[in-house]
Amino acid sequence: MRRRSFMAGALVLGGLPLAHGDEAMQSQTTQVRVADGVTLATKATGQPRLGTILLAMGSTASMVWWPESMVTGLADAGYRVIQFDHRDTGQSTTNAPGDLQYDIFDLAADLIAILDAYEVEAAHLVGMSLGGYVAQIAALTHRERVRSLTLIASEPLGMPYQGEGIDPRFMDHFATMAELDWSDHAAVGQFMLRVAELSAGSAVPFDREAAQRRIERELHRTSSMQSAFNHAMVAGELEPHLNASNLDLPVLLIHGSEDPIISVAAAHASVTAIRGAQLLLLDRRGHELLEQDMPGVVEAILSLVGRSK
Repeated sequence: MRRRSFMAGALVLGGLPLAHGDEAMQSQTTQVRVADGVTLATKATGQPRLGTILLAMGSTASMVWWPESMVTGLADAGYRVIQFDHRDTGQSTTNAPGDLQYDIFDLAADLIAILDAYEVEAAHLVGMSLGGYVAQIAALTHRERVRSLTLIASEPLGMPYQGEGIDPRFMDHFATMAELDWSDHAAVGQFMLRVAELSAGSAVPFDREAAQRRIERELHRTSSMQSAFNHAMVAGELEPHLNASNLDLPVLLIHGSEDPIISVAAAHASVTAIRGAQLLLLDRRGHELLEQDMPGVVEAILSLVGRSK
């Protein structure tokens, strides 16, 4: 595996209060340098009384896709919660569409660089989809820096499994990207809304208005939404030891039973392969994070991290 040294630094850009209950919880936005010419937008909420939780979102998605109730729920329990925009998303360094300048190991190293910038000795990692995949790499290559892993809608690192594969409707929809006018804000918003709709499970009606609000926030924060799809080209050859079965830390798996992107079979394969792993199965949920599920999700994560100090 290719290894790199990163010089990490932080520049505080400002703080914003998050209303929650009877108090305002302070959040701080920071640009973190993770490599030459590469900075990541981060946001920290809460104080690290009990530790730090780092959230890594999935492919093409910035930090806005984490439900605020999840962030505040974890922060209220005594943890500093750090979110960030992956490369090519949100307010982080963005390359031109098709100009991929990093691999899967760079994305994993970004997690450690963020911890360095915040002077965190070891943290609990929570990753969704691609974020869970790179979190597993970080846990195996920097074991002393990771206290626990929560993998949401993620695949087991370096392991084949028998699943249904991605829903063909996604492939049909993504095929329309070739004709999409990326300068047309409304058209891009509709394209992303259809992705969100296809990602949903059948448990509850698709909340179109909530999805539209989040998409508008996403589009407002990024200089090139098309560049986020550079993530589809991210690759990297895994060495044999980079395998989920070699994870030797507390692991929680959270997966929707109707995930149309990463089959729930991935979670069952992971819970079998990772010694001591626990599985929270979200009935009839898709590749999504629903507000109504956040109390149970937060409780499960807090239970895990509370045993992993």
